[in-house]
Amino acid sequence: MAERMTRGGFAQPGSAMAFKTGSWRDLVAPRHLHGLAPCAGACPAGEDAQAYLAPLTNGDVKSAWEILVTANPLPATTGRICHHPCETACNRGQFDEALAIHAVERYLGDAALHNQWAYPGIPQTTTEPAVAVVGGGPAGLACAYHLRRLGHAVTIFDALVEPGGTVATSIPPYRMPKEILQAEARRILETGITWQGHTRVGSDVDLDELRREFAAVFLAPGSQRTKPWDVAGVVPAQLHDGLALLHTWMEVGSMPPWHKIAVVGGGNTSVDVARALKRCGVEEVHLVTHNGLPWDAEDPMRAIAREVRQAMEEGVVIHANCGAERLLLRGNRIIGVVLVAMKKMRGADGKWHRHGFPGTEQVLMVDEVIPAIGQTVDPSGFESLLQGLDYFDVDHHGRMTHHQGLYAGGDARSGSSGMASPAIGDGRRAAAAIHAALCNNPLLPEKQRPLVPITEMHLQYFETAPRAEPSILPVAQRQGEAEIEQSLTARQALDEAVRCLSCGNCMICDNCWTFCPDQAVLKLNHTIQGDGSPYVFDMAFCKGCGICANECPTAFIRMAPEQDEQG
Repeated sequence: MAERMTRGGFAQPGSAMAFKTGSWRDLVAPRHLHGLAPCAGACPAGEDAQAYLAPLTNGDVKSAWEILVTANPLPATTGRICHHPCETACNRGQFDEALAIHAVERYLGDAALHNQWAYPGIPQTTTEPAVAVVGGGPAGLACAYHLRRLGHAVTIFDALVEPGGTVATSIPPYRMPKEILQAEARRILETGITWQGHTRVGSDVDLDELRREFAAVFLAPGSQRTKPWDVAGVVPAQLHDGLALLHTWMEVGSMPPWHKIAVVGGGNTSVDVARALKRCGVEEVHLVTHNGLPWDAEDPMRAIAREVRQAMEEGVVIHANCGAERLLLRGNRIIGVVLVAMKKMRGADGKWHRHGFPGTEQVLMVDEVIPAIGQTVDPSGFESLLQGLDYFDVDHHGRMTHHQGLYAGGDARSGSSGMASPAIGDGRRAAAAIHAALCNNPLLPEKQRPLVPITEMHLQYFETAPRAEPSILPVAQRQGEAEIEQSLTARQALDEAVRCLSCGNCMICDNCWTFCPDQAVLKLNHTIQGDGSPYVFDMAFCKGCGICANECPTAFIRMAPEQDEQG
């Protein structure tokens, strides 16, 4: 029987429970909406930084790493070489300074190597069909790793003896120490992946043979063939390609005895070549790029901004928005190059084109001009698939049109940025597509969550705090293979995790529970699976006032029409 309420009765213990304020609710009601933090939306590898920063705030480093490697099995590697678009997207950057996500990622990867933590979620036995992976770079390693998590037997075929791909052969050790890459790659193989190195498709094994032996084949051979380069139709007799020069330097540790060099290109390889030349004692190193500097909003270089800054600190002279108009030769030997200012402009066809401006010419006297303008797939062994194209044509999940059972990713796919993190994302998505196809299951789309802009958050609950910056070797000490950027300390990593705004996620701050005037927010002693929050709304008492949403720092609580409450 309903309790009879009197004016004086409202003061009696428990009497408020009989006053169903939920009957006042008219148009809207609160709901939990697990939004997508901008950092997660921008990560090409598929990481959710907020998810692994949360346990790190409690000092649980191992759990943080285990969450991280559900997406990216190479965090010690990508934490060093990734261009970290997550930090550009980070909401905190509009509050004070963006989180140092790449530095925390590296810290977690290094901690796992030091403590030899086992990758989580790897089945002991293989119950699904066997898959071949061609290429042991980031894309191939990621695809093999995720296939193992899904129960598949995997064999990686690679022309190199050791895994790592271009990261191993072309990224200088002062950026990517060989022992770190080798240790992380070796641990991935130890999950049960068979490695067959020194095996080149087309000469040592045939692609059709792989297709007969394995249920599916993922192609990630990288891009090893240098793009043709000339200046006004002139090609130097002794042309030195930038990537090949890096390979040689990393193998033998020296460069030809040049004095003045111009490197042409705007990607990471061109910057690495320029910095390696300075390390080898070249007096003047000039980097010529059609693009602006990485921090120029209009037409930035593709190279990582921090690497460009460090190159400039080390004495590399960058000629931004310039192009080589003419080579100066003495016989068949280069003695200089004529540069011209360039700008990207939209043409009558609606496309962007670069144009040189007469009257802006300048002469640069150099011993050699080294192009580092990118590579394409070596067609050897893949002629029937490429059919004259420079890259494999695939969809978002790496599936090849008209070639059932074949997938591709990494630098070998069309539209690749040549970066490690997007390649890891390629491998992860392809593994999901392969598993779905071999198990005759539909490929479910990745769950879409609404992006949480900073304008929807309530920043009055946060305090400014300085960003953690890793220590960097002084220019005078940047010699040989010494790693330039150091790891964060445990204290720095913890402080950085605490700076996370938890965009679109519950941070268990108790605001909704504390401020609700009708005690309509109940707090459980555990978080709700799939929700991440310990709070539930008692709709019998919620009158839809919206105070909980207004006081939620992270925009996790939203007011929505009553009929969408469970949507």
